[in-house]
Amino acid sequence: MTATDEILLDRQGGLGLITLNRPKALNTLSLAMYRVFDPRLVEWGRDPAIHALIVRGAGDKAFCAGGDVRAIYDARFDPKGPGDYKADFFREEYCLIQRVHRFPKPYIALVDGITMGGGCGVSINGSHRVATERTVFAMPEVFIGLFPDVGASRFLNLCPGRVGRYLALTGTRVRAADALYCGFATHYVPHDRLAEVTAALAALDWKKGGEASQVDAVLGRFAADPGRPTLAALRPAIDRCFAGNSVEEIVEALRREEGAWAKEALGAIERASPISLKITFRQMELGVGMDIEAALAMEYRMTQHVMAAHDFFEGIRALLVDKDQKPRWQHASLAAVSEEEVESYFASLGDRELRFD
Repeated sequence: MTATDEILLDRQGGLGLITLNRPKALNTLSLAMYRVFDPRLVEWGRDPAIHALIVRGAGDKAFCAGGDVRAIYDARFDPKGPGDYKADFFREEYCLIQRVHRFPKPYIALVDGITMGGGCGVSINGSHRVATERTVFAMPEVFIGLFPDVGASRFLNLCPGRVGRYLALTGTRVRAADALYCGFATHYVPHDRLAEVTAALAALDWKKGGEASQVDAVLGRFAADPGRPTLAALRPAIDRCFAGNSVEEIVEALRREEGAWAKEALGAIERASPISLKITFRQMELGVGMDIEAALAMEYRMTQHVMAAHDFFEGIRALLVDKDQKPRWQHASLAAVSEEEVESYFASLGDRELRFD
């Protein structure tokens, strides 16, 4: 399958359609797909005949389960410089995400199914995000020796209270009602009505300058109630436990907290990479109030330091290569990670820093 087959481009009336077409791989995004997606986003942003854009996933399981991290693992020995997949992948991914966030027209992600990592990047950063009863959002990067990226420094910090920090450190899965509560989704529409939504948008008589209102009106006609968010009820306890000044303080608070959610959160943290937890905590502190460009620039800097370290490749080995689910992290505990090591992940890359057009 070529990149052209993996990402399908179409137009219906004044509507541009992008379909992520790797259903057997849960529509994970490859570098080749970014190289098709990005120029079309630029083209349609400038095309006066295109008034809005829809992004969706093929198949019945996933919108997009993230970036193709196995391909990054396979490039682990690439030297720095031109052609280094580990640098090219994140740089081109993040440049695309910046364009998604700054797209000058309504950008509508039909977030139907599993949505993780890079899938969150090409959905949450857009103007309109439609969840269904099948939607599952998650940023589980701490379990593979990475950290929540793709603009998460910004969008997780926009969650109510300490909920974003909780999601970043535990990788907890979020369904439709909680996605609306967190701001990851803007609308809830039942899965069976998505085709009608697409048809209604394609049939619009677009009014220049009024496209966002027109999209809001269409989505409002199909929107339904997903029920009560569970995170709203948990928020007082989440805020209390995740208000600590370090990951260690959060762990101690969770040990004192009653309730199944706290035990699950503690168990998740105990499975994660210690260095990932520490740099994620620092990332969330620094990301407060960042715009998309600042967030992505910081995250790119972090990725390149992660690519030069141990835990990411070990996490991918355990999850996707040997599949033993037993990563051997570099550090035996949180206490073994020094503050100096944490700060080294935020050090400047010099002339390799991420810059936007």
